[in-house]
Amino acid sequence: MPGLDWKPPRNWDATKMKSTAKLLPPLALVGALALVPVTASSFASADTTNYQELEKFMSVYERVKANYVEPVDDHTLIKGAIDGMLAALDPHSSYAEGADFDQLKTTTDGNYGGLGLTVSLEDGVVKVIAPTEDTPAWKAGIKSGDYITHINGEFLNGISLDQAVEKMKGQPGTPVKLTIVRPGRDKPFDVTIVRQRIELRPVKWEIKDGVGYININTFTGNVADSTKEALLSIDKATGGHPLGYVVDLRSNPGGLLDQAVDVADDFLNSGEIVSQRGRTKDDIERYYARPGDMAHGLPVIVLTDAGTASASEIVAGALQDHHRALIMGETSFGKGSVQTVVQTGPDAALRLTTARYYTPSGRSVQAGGIQPDIPVPQLSDPDYKDRIVVREADLRKHLLAQTKVDDKLLESDQNPDPRFSTKADELKKQGIKDFQLYYALNTLKRLAGAAPTAVASGTGASKKSR
Repeated sequence: MPGLDWKPPRNWDATKMKSTAKLLPPLALVGALALVPVTASSFASADTTNYQELEKFMSVYERVKANYVEPVDDHTLIKGAIDGMLAALDPHSSYAEGADFDQLKTTTDGNYGGLGLTVSLEDGVVKVIAPTEDTPAWKAGIKSGDYITHINGEFLNGISLDQAVEKMKGQPGTPVKLTIVRPGRDKPFDVTIVRQRIELRPVKWEIKDGVGYININTFTGNVADSTKEALLSIDKATGGHPLGYVVDLRSNPGGLLDQAVDVADDFLNSGEIVSQRGRTKDDIERYYARPGDMAHGLPVIVLTDAGTASASEIVAGALQDHHRALIMGETSFGKGSVQTVVQTGPDAALRLTTARYYTPSGRSVQAGGIQPDIPVPQLSDPDYKDRIVVREADLRKHLLAQTKVDDKLLESDQNPDPRFSTKADELKKQGIKDFQLYYALNTLKRLAGAAPTAVASGTGASKKSR
């Protein structure tokens, strides 16, 4: 992109190249989509002994087809069988066709009529993973860990996650009423939200007391370029002398792997960023940083919370392992798997978990997440103590990390920290709306010295899909 620092091609260490696109998508909101066809020849090497299992399926299929209380068409039975097969694997493998496929492509464009929520389905209940910043849901106060029990008075019982998401989407300007159950509240409450055209602004920046603040809320196809533009704009606004950077990855549910690699690369000079490992020992791909640190080696703090997932955790894990940034806030979501999206027909696609990813030190964040170097609670949220957060480990059939963790090594000090004893209403009186960001800025300023006051802000440029 004109005006941006160029780096030589990255050294891809891949023992097995794949033609399919690697995604680390949000749970119910896919950041981007790249589709490749699949042919019947892919199945030619199937083990013939598997047909014994297929005979069981055909026996049930024929019995249902012939004897179910009402006539049922072949498509309904086969689609149900595919959905059941993928549901038996893990929470992130799925099959989309027809309206669901169109929804997948619409979300890819980053422009749709909806609320701006990332949700999951656990035991038939819709759980909020995170609201996207500046969207109707975020402005309405929907929080991570909320349960959505009704949409427009309709009880969400026995419907799929895609169906629930579809009910929340609609024409911009139309209202939708959500019934929310929030842990810590005595009763459910209703929230009426007006749908808006969701045009994701993945990167925003501003100068806060001499510190460059970069908020990245998703990893769609233009995030890497927008982050570079933000870094250059911060340089220009501070005369090339920012005190350091706060990179806010809170409530960022993920997106594209290559965008996460490029964003981490902006803050690194060399070394591995992430590796992804498939089913076999030799199925490993490694991604490396190229020379050139656009943050000039200045101090960096990365903010995380329970909504920091997937691609966001790649960035946080890489900067933490290279000791390039302090991770501050809360333990991240813990989604350490990679999904491959394969187009199976003109209006159908399979999204299948094909690999786990690992940080440069060999850590898997799957079901464990990124642990902050400095845990900081969000004291400005009056519900933070009672609010139950949802992480990967809470999802049914989540993948195991394949690495053993000795819980005895984790800090078990239960004594209250005097730094974090202030109440939300006290912070509000002081004008502190975001305690975690406030704490990060003060920490960074202590590292860099006294900070001048500067006012500047902007958003990363957004490209339209072609």
